[in-house]
Amino acid sequence: MVTNDKGIVRFKHDIMEQVCTLAWEGELTPENKEKLVFQIIPGPVPQYRCCVYKEREIVRQRIRLACAQAPSDSADPDNIVQVISPACDECPISAYSVSDSCRFCLGRPCINSCKFGAISPGEIRMHIDSKKCRECGKCAAACPYGAIVHSERPCKKACPVGAITYDEYGYCVIDTNKCINCGHCIHSCPFGAIGSKTYLVDIINAIRSGKKVVAMCAPATEGQFGEDITMASIRNALMEMGFADMVEVGLGGDMTAAYESLEWSEALKEGRKMTTSCCPAFINMLRQHFPEQFRENMSSTVSPMCAVSRYLKYRDPECVTVFIGPCIAKKSEAGDKTLQGNADYVITYGELRAMMRSRNMEFKPVSDPYQEASIFGKRFATSGGVAGAVIECMQERGEDTEGIRLLRCAGGSECKKALLLLKAGKLTEDFIEGMICPGGCVGGPSRHKTEAEVTKARAKLLSAADERKVLKNLEQYPMDSFSMFRDGSLPG
Repeated sequence: MVTNDKGIVRFKHDIMEQVCTLAWEGELTPENKEKLVFQIIPGPVPQYRCCVYKEREIVRQRIRLACAQAPSDSADPDNIVQVISPACDECPISAYSVSDSCRFCLGRPCINSCKFGAISPGEIRMHIDSKKCRECGKCAAACPYGAIVHSERPCKKACPVGAITYDEYGYCVIDTNKCINCGHCIHSCPFGAIGSKTYLVDIINAIRSGKKVVAMCAPATEGQFGEDITMASIRNALMEMGFADMVEVGLGGDMTAAYESLEWSEALKEGRKMTTSCCPAFINMLRQHFPEQFRENMSSTVSPMCAVSRYLKYRDPECVTVFIGPCIAKKSEAGDKTLQGNADYVITYGELRAMMRSRNMEFKPVSDPYQEASIFGKRFATSGGVAGAVIECMQERGEDTEGIRLLRCAGGSECKKALLLLKAGKLTEDFIEGMICPGGCVGGPSRHKTEAEVTKARAKLLSAADERKVLKNLEQYPMDSFSMFRDGSLPG
């Protein structure tokens, strides 16, 4: 979450909480869903929008999202990130508009610069016809008074791959062929019109049915809930709620680093460039926008989430694995049918909190020194952490890493720039560490606190970790018994 949309976050999390309450009780029927709509928006006076009917339709669509469904029958059922159309109606349709600074000058530089006939004189200022405007920006550049302003919608501005456009009515449209499911548009929308499908009901039903449901907490989890809430605190709370166990995915960081470091060593010998495999939004960017680089340069090692899930499913093939973290794109990774044994479900910290509130639970400090990952695996959550762990593994094997050239990219624009250089054959570095979120996973779109708050709390929590080495730590796990590769093959 971010600090400027707390009202929206609270509204949608309240809906998720009440949906969870009904699910725990086994009462999530169509009739009770409709009752919930009127309970949240009783009327007759609207609370947020122009009328209670629009508000109720928004709630209905949010309930569908909370049940892992597309918000409407006309929406793409497969994409993780979805648009709640009734909530998307207050942004300006025109990207360029004329402000009061317009002097109505005789030279008409704006009209002369427009090749599409979109500008004409109005009564007191120039007028831009949004149907004719192609958003080239030449009129704004030509205006001597700077009277033409560019009002880019925040959702479109936040998207690093240009996946957002608008239909004829001005509603946001997501191009699923371009969307990398990073989720950056979700919290950028000041009307809460974009959300993601949520799998809380499926998880609750699995727990209620007696299945062994195991949680897997992302490395970014440490610090999300304050300096006193350790991985052990979170593990205790999850097991109290009904999860069979919890494993920190920093262990998967160790696993990924160990195997990816072998690939790096081989790539160095071959003179081949490589990219990391941990950030699912970065992988989606590669796959959809740079397919040749996806095939030729991406690491074949699975992400830490997939590694831990495969390890757990090796131990118990019937278990259900649930990843918990700040990432929306992890939901798309879990849905990738080419990755066998990956997490069954993914939920964010906000969704976890809604689930806990539905059971009247809170995290509590404990003294348990639970730790399964090395400090290097724990640092996967921050920019540079993946590369740092990979190089650590190479050094633990006695390899010379002195001349390795790294490009650490944190943020969509940095990642895109790096991949363009790679595609053009102009990348000077040997390896790209790609993370779509600024700062790495700790800056993820569904973080619980600000990046600065999380970083401060993490510093204290990580200082208590022991100094175990990555490869030594992995000696106690059956690494030869499950695949660490995207194609599912076993080593050797």
